[in-house]
Amino acid sequence: MNTEIQQFKTEFFKALAHPMRIRILELLSEGEKNVNELQAILGSEGSAVSQQLAVLRAKNVVTSVKEGTTVIYALRDPLIKDLLVVAKQIFDNHLVNTISLLEGMRGE
Repeated sequence: MNTEIQQFKTEFFKALAHPMRIRILELLSEGEKNVNELQAILGSEGSAVSQQLAVLRAKNVVTSVKEGTTVIYALRDPLIKDLLVVAKQIFDNHLVNTISLLEGMRGE
């Protein structure tokens, strides 16, 4: 069982291992969006956005629902929003430690 959980975590974090995918998840944490909306916000080509959404769909990180000719994307699990918040907090802590280290080096 433990191996299955580790494998799930590995695949899940692989799905997050791209800056555009992270940004897409941040946008979807604000609410459902279609490709055109994501493309406009990201300032990126539709094919690039669609490619990253395909990875997120394949890894079961986002869901998609077709409404007419439009596909609407959403986070599969709302806890992903919390994960992104925690990741930012970890980054902020790392940044504070780095700044403190640099300030200490300047004082020498």
